[in-house]
Amino acid sequence: MRLKSLLLNGFKSFAQKTVLEFESPIVSIVGPNGSGKSNVVEAIRFVLGEQSMKSMRGKGGSDLVFKGSKDLPKGSRAAVTIYFNNTDKVFKLSNDGGEDINLDYDVISISREVYSDGLNKYILNGTEVRLKDIHNLLSSVNIGSSGHHIISQGEADRILNASARDRKEMVEDALGLRIYQYKIKESERKLERTNENMKEVVMLRRENAPHLNFLKKQVEKFEKTKEMQVELGLLYRGYLNKESVYLEQEKNNLSSERNKLKNELDVVAGKISLTEDNTSVSGNKKIEELRIVEQQINRVRGTKNELERKLGRIEGILESRENKVKISGRCPLCGSEIKDGEAGQIEKQHNEEKELEELKISQTNVLSEIQKLREEEEKLAQNAEILKQDLNKEMEALRDLEREKFAFKVRHQEITSALELVFIKETNLKNRRETFENELKEGTALIGADILSYKEFKIEEGEDNQTQEELKKKIERIKIKLEDAGLGNGAELLKEFKEVSDRDDFLAREMEDLEKSIASLQKLIVDLKEKIDIEFKEGVKKINVEFQEFFSLMFGGGHGSLAVVENKKRRNIKDSEELEGEELESGVDEEEAVIEQGIEINVSLPHKKVKELHAFSGGERSLTSIALLFAMSQVNPPPFLVLDETDAALDEANSRKYGDMLEKLSKHSQLIVVTHNRETMSRAGILYGVTIGSNEASKLLSVKFEEATQIAK
Repeated sequence: MRLKSLLLNGFKSFAQKTVLEFESPIVSIVGPNGSGKSNVVEAIRFVLGEQSMKSMRGKGGSDLVFKGSKDLPKGSRAAVTIYFNNTDKVFKLSNDGGEDINLDYDVISISREVYSDGLNKYILNGTEVRLKDIHNLLSSVNIGSSGHHIISQGEADRILNASARDRKEMVEDALGLRIYQYKIKESERKLERTNENMKEVVMLRRENAPHLNFLKKQVEKFEKTKEMQVELGLLYRGYLNKESVYLEQEKNNLSSERNKLKNELDVVAGKISLTEDNTSVSGNKKIEELRIVEQQINRVRGTKNELERKLGRIEGILESRENKVKISGRCPLCGSEIKDGEAGQIEKQHNEEKELEELKISQTNVLSEIQKLREEEEKLAQNAEILKQDLNKEMEALRDLEREKFAFKVRHQEITSALELVFIKETNLKNRRETFENELKEGTALIGADILSYKEFKIEEGEDNQTQEELKKKIERIKIKLEDAGLGNGAELLKEFKEVSDRDDFLAREMEDLEKSIASLQKLIVDLKEKIDIEFKEGVKKINVEFQEFFSLMFGGGHGSLAVVENKKRRNIKDSEELEGEELESGVDEEEAVIEQGIEINVSLPHKKVKELHAFSGGERSLTSIALLFAMSQVNPPPFLVLDETDAALDEANSRKYGDMLEKLSKHSQLIVVTHNRETMSRAGILYGVTIGSNEASKLLSVKFEEATQIAK
């Protein structure tokens, strides 16, 4: 048995947990009207993913939850779980990528829960899944979403009343083609997404193209710049090599010249110093001697003059005293000697005579000193004259030394000027060295560390300083071009270009993959449609065989068949597609002809000319729909069929035929039959009785086959 059991909890009138075991090929559910029999059928619809509330006699999810009673509280959710036997691993499920999902379970359980707020949950073997997954799973065992395998109360002739298109969907479900329809829809969705992705990729490439072109031009410009950098590197290495050699040679030459001039300057300075020392020592000594002699002469003359002045004073005093002595003791009037006088007068005269003698002695002494001084003066004058003569001779010699010293000083000045010139050259060389260092740094910044290999660069012979100047000018011109290029960090540019180029290549590959994917999906859709068309037509043929057999059995003859019809319909396609680069004129509706397939039912009753279905009686319509549904089930048997009072309009004779058909179908599919017909009950292996308990909730009773036979009789 494929269907094992059904568990209801809080679903509609089943307030409490209720379990139905399907251990017999035919299970019959019986009970009085309003007891909740059809709720079992609707529970099966519900758990298998039914979305139409109308088919479950409700308006919303809250209508499926137990409303409560006097004895039982209102439920917060309704849950239904159905269990399938999967020991043969017939159930299949794949993900969105088409990969199979492992369903290595002996029992497959599908649960659906609905809450008062309308929220739904789908659970597959304890794992929450999507409704889409439930549909894909069930389609693998010929249980489609059209519900052809579940005939609810009053819907026995639903397939007769359905449109040709809906009838075709029911037949496709019965033939197990729904899974291909799902695949087609999934492929169409993928194709739509792929087309959207293609548009997005095309748009991204368009957006990327201007920037890529700009970067491409920048890279080309950078490549030219690299060529200029290579040329600049060669020029730089040649220039720096010769410049370094020149600087080194010039440094050595100037150093040698400076040392030579310094040595010569030291020699000349030594000679000048020696000349000055000789001149100053010899001349200064004579001059000093002459100065000393002249000072002595001046001193002697001064002393002599002082003594002469002293002698003059002594002679004056002496003369005055002599006169005074001559007249002392004589009459002042006549001059005759006075014999007698005072004693004091005589003593005074005596003293004056004594002083006079002393003055004469002093005079003699002064004269003697003056004479000595004159002799000394004459001697000193002679010495001075000799010294002057010697000094004149020395001066003649000094003039010769001065001329020699002047010559040395001139040479000293020349050497000093030459040294200053060497210093200026060294300063210029230092500046040139700094310029060289700056050029080296700038070259390293422009070219890189390769420029440091300039020392290994081979210089061509015959190049002179003029060539060096030309190299400098060429280097400056290329540097100006590089500055005008202004590309900055080439590594960043190349990196960005590579990233943008790689992105464009990636998008191009994406477009190629998408194009392949689109072609593959289109081919898959075409192949699936062809497969559906072939299997559908083959299936219709098989159904017609079974339909004719069941129809003849039910009506005792006649003819019943299905025919595939094609109807052309006009569809407005304005705004249904966006054609790139084109615009539809406003107010103009474009239409296209769409060919739509459907199923028509052709029947012919025995002994009657009536062929139109709408002219059939209720019993005839019921028998026709039952014959067609059973025929569809025989061609591709579903795991189970649910029939809710489909035999209500049958008489006793037809009920027996109906029972025979049930037993025939039960060999391929499990049958769950809701009925009031005793004949139908007699064909069931298990009877489930549904009734309303004292708590106003549905209650389940089960009866085995033997008991069911006795009750039916």
